[in-house]
Amino acid sequence: MRVAIAGAGAVGRSIAHELIDGGHQVMLIERQSQQFEPETVEQADWVLGDACEVSTLEESGVDQCDVVIAATGDDKVNVVVALLAKTEFAVRRVVARVNNPANEWLFTEAWGVDVAVSTPRMLAALVEEAVSVGDMVRLMTFRQGQANLVELTLPAETPLAGRPVSEIALPRDAALVTILRGERVIVPQPEDPLEPGDELLFVANAEVEGDVRAALGY
Repeated sequence: MRVAIAGAGAVGRSIAHELIDGGHQVMLIERQSQQFEPETVEQADWVLGDACEVSTLEESGVDQCDVVIAATGDDKVNVVVALLAKTEFAVRRVVARVNNPANEWLFTEAWGVDVAVSTPRMLAALVEEAVSVGDMVRLMTFRQGQANLVELTLPAETPLAGRPVSEIALPRDAALVTILRGERVIVPQPEDPLEPGDELLFVANAEVEGDVRAALGY
């Protein structure tokens, strides 16, 4: 994919390195000359300019990108970049960084954001996930709350032990996407048996999370 990243600070550069290592083409857009350091990510294309300006995005060829990531440390900038990328350049996927959780309500589809990434929320979720067994933990929100990535770890005394995945009567708007078992990542098949300690990852509509818990006996 071709990915444009607005903001070439520590976060933007780290994302760029990860994407380049994954074989993607990356363009970094940075408006502050003191952070314009092409030598730090030599494999990326660099643009010195303001990503909040339509002219900058047009000249840099954002319309040819598959993904735009608004990764600056300013939530107002990230929202504006997301809106321009989606409405002016029809970028298929827009990801925006949320710096202040109080601003999370702004990062919606109405402002061009497909996926909002809130670091504080993710860290809190990971802490919960580390200590919660038998409880459902929301790890990430997609499409502004219409669907969530949720995790539930089966306790030692789970009644599901030994039962196949096909016996879990999930609601319509939920899917079991992965089972984490020790160091293994299992793409679940209907006949795969469940084991105590399994971490089950679901993508589910927020309204049916309770039904997912009920299907697992909680």
